[in-house]
Amino acid sequence: MMQRTFAIIFLLVGEAFSVYAEMIAARAHALDQQSFQVIFFKAFLQIATAGALLIAGYMYGYRSFKNIWMVSALSITSILIMEPLIGYLVFQQLPTRGALLGLILGALGFVVTFVM
Repeated sequence: MMQRTFAIIFLLVGEAFSVYAEMIAARAHALDQQSFQVIFFKAFLQIATAGALLIAGYMYGYRSFKNIWMVSALSITSILIMEPLIGYLVFQQLPTRGALLGLILGALGFVVTFVM
């Protein structure tokens, strides 16, 4: 059970770090806050950390669930949950109706994946 918990945490945090780096870089570049190279390097370091967390999440996930499809579903669902939340926090934009529905369905998918 502990490995499953670690897998879920690593996947959620890894996806969150990745999405956050992408959105902060896009926002900073659009606002011309710094040079492209500075923004890119900061985002690259954060994406590398996110990648390490995702690899650990996949490793723990496959070992504990014994099913790569379960781990893939958790990873994709993590993106579905994190992307809109971080998008709102970074850009202060509310989701459209379709995006909100996708968020709800993604959350439901995460629950179903974990419970079954």
